[in-house]
Amino acid sequence: MNAVGGQAVIEGVMMRNGNKVSVAVRKGKKIIVKKQKIKSITARKPWKYPLFRGVAVLFESLSTGIKTLNWSAQIAAGEDEKDESAWAFIIAAIIATAFALVIFKLIPLGIAQFLSKFGLDSRISFNLVEGIAKIVILVAYIWAIGRMKDVKRLFQYHGAEHKAVNCYEAKKSLTVANAMKFSPIHPRCGSSFILFVLLISIAVYIFVPMNFSFGLKYLLRIALLPLIAGIAYEVLKLSAKYQKNLLVRVLMKPGLALQGLTTKEPDKKQMEVSIKALKAVLK
Repeated sequence: MNAVGGQAVIEGVMMRNGNKVSVAVRKGKKIIVKKQKIKSITARKPWKYPLFRGVAVLFESLSTGIKTLNWSAQIAAGEDEKDESAWAFIIAAIIATAFALVIFKLIPLGIAQFLSKFGLDSRISFNLVEGIAKIVILVAYIWAIGRMKDVKRLFQYHGAEHKAVNCYEAKKSLTVANAMKFSPIHPRCGSSFILFVLLISIAVYIFVPMNFSFGLKYLLRIALLPLIAGIAYEVLKLSAKYQKNLLVRVLMKPGLALQGLTTKEPDKKQMEVSIKALKAVLK
């Protein structure tokens, strides 16, 4: 059985199974499904090897995610389907990356740098403060946007995506009634991946000398992101594989707890959309 995953989009769900990608979006009483095959670089050297494959998967997920979000937004808004230009994708990716680097890298580093003047200037304390700041900002950000009506619906579709995948992996018939019985939490969720990235970064950044300038520390944190993402991906895969192990279950707790904020219980109509998307990539 292949590892199937996906993400919530505007009024719908995207699913991926190998090189097959489908997006199902509800438009009134209709469910519009788009299916395509993508070329993955994870089968090529060096991207198929541990650490490297995490970077490749992250890039592919971001690329596919932005494109499917744009398409779902067009359908939900009643616009005619149109192909996005390469420049539109590049600009959207740059804006999203810049925002993330400021919120989750620059600000936490600035907080740690400021507090280092008050005695928290050892490598361990500096990186712990920075890591805690990242996690607090992440949780606060998700909690804040989760109170918006549109984001709440997005989180419901996120829950529907997980329920459908859990139902499939339990080898149950993919029906709305069956899928609704399953948990909206899943161990391979991107929410857990993000938290793994934040926690692993604390350990990696300890090796960055404290006497470096603020600017150099920031640039090194950006440069080390591929390595951290690669490690986080391998940890996520192992945690999903050995999720029955007691130690692994303990390590997974924070990521699964974070999904309590990023997933909500879907209604039956949302569940129907998620199942349509999943069935499309299983054919």
